Amino acid sequence: MSEEEREIARSILEKVGGVTNIDTLQHCMTRIRLTLHDPDRVKEDEIRAIPGVAGIVHSSNQLQIILGPGTAAQVAREMAEETGLKLGEVRDPEAEKQDRSRGPVQRFLRKLANIFVPLIPAIIAGGIIMGLTNTVVYSFDLDQESTLVLLLNAISKVVFTYLAVFVGINTAREFGGTPALGGVAGGLIILPEIADITLFGTALVPGRGGLIGALLAAWFISLAERNIRRFVPKVIDIMVTPPLALLVTGVITYLVLQPIGGWISDGITQGLTALMDKGGIVAGAVLAGTFLPLVMTGLHHGLIPIHMELLNKTGLDPLWTILAMAGAGQVGAALAVYVKTRSQTLKNVIKGAVPVGMLGIGEPLIFGVTLPLGRPFVTACLGAAVGGAFQAALNTATVAIGISGIPAVLLMQPGQSLLYLLGVLIAYVAGFAFTYLFGFHREMDQNYESQRIGV
Repeated sequence: MSEEEREIARSILEKVGGVTNIDTLQHCMTRIRLTLHDPDRVKEDEIRAIPGVAGIVHSSNQLQIILGPGTAAQVAREMAEETGLKLGEVRDPEAEKQDRSRGPVQRFLRKLANIFVPLIPAIIAGGIIMGLTNTVVYSFDLDQESTLVLLLNAISKVVFTYLAVFVGINTAREFGGTPALGGVAGGLIILPEIADITLFGTALVPGRGGLIGALLAAWFISLAERNIRRFVPKVIDIMVTPPLALLVTGVITYLVLQPIGGWISDGITQGLTALMDKGGIVAGAVLAGTFLPLVMTGLHHGLIPIHMELLNKTGLDPLWTILAMAGAGQVGAALAVYVKTRSQTLKNVIKGAVPVGMLGIGEPLIFGVTLPLGRPFVTACLGAAVGGAFQAALNTATVAIGISGIPAVLLMQPGQSLLYLLGVLIAYVAGFAFTYLFGFHREMDQNYESQRIGV
């Protein structure tokens, strides 16, 4: 760990009110997430002024500090050593109480984010290897039954094959159940042996319900476990509660939850497919143009099960390429600001954030550049809309999910890599043009400097 990262960690600890003011400490790819005992002790402006901090999101007693990929994990580990807290600790009861003050949709998406964010590194790893394999097979006309191709396919598909189990583990953890039991509940959905079972004249189908079914099953086993435990003597709890919870969950899953998950899954995939087929470029523009606000709140991870259901049902994800244009429009907007601004501070932030944005990590640009300036955030959305319309018009799609930006070219279905990159370039140019013409004037420099130093 570098001395710079240690200094960032120490500065953050000081400006959030010290070690005693932190109840829980977590991190994702780009953010440190803190649950605070006393939110009023947080010095927001001084945190924003720390070198390396791209921005913050402060809601009630939960604070997110955007540092960018790699840095967030390293700084979080240093803070864990300083505070004695374990990374990824479950939120304390007071934090849960504060979370209930959110709207129902926001709470739902937040829970989905908490379930799927820890899985993103594995999903990215599998997606990129799968995309590289497809690219190599398509480019060099390799035999798809060769040992090399079969080996790469096996490695890349592990996370997607058992994703229902991983989702079940995280779902149970989120709802206060035993993670291992949640994993078993998720596994009920994908177990191959259920294909030999017929209920009420209908054969069970492994994978039916997808991740929606896994979420429902893991939620139910968490609920069953807690309620059964209330009536079981502690001396025999370990022998009675887990098997009884699993037995009840298994029956309910195959009778009720898997069919419900299947209906929901079919509705989502068929609805989105129809929207993009009939809405065409308009749907693409709207979806891409409105995605940045969702990224801004950190709730975009709640869309992961939708992407996965599209892949499970159709083998392709056209939504991924459309939404990826949100980051591309923002890169173009930031470049336009760089050309027009006279603020060296702003130029330095953009120089550090644009390469990361091109690689698919948009938070540093959002919180470090476009959102603080205001109008460039809107013009970035307009640039994204143009790119989204292009991707929708050409029906581009990925064969897996991973990261967006330029690296997403590795995820494209064969023959569409150049089309996707052309769409990225179009979003760059559109975001640049909208921002250069309408989104920035030099008077914004002074306002930006004021926000960074808190005056």
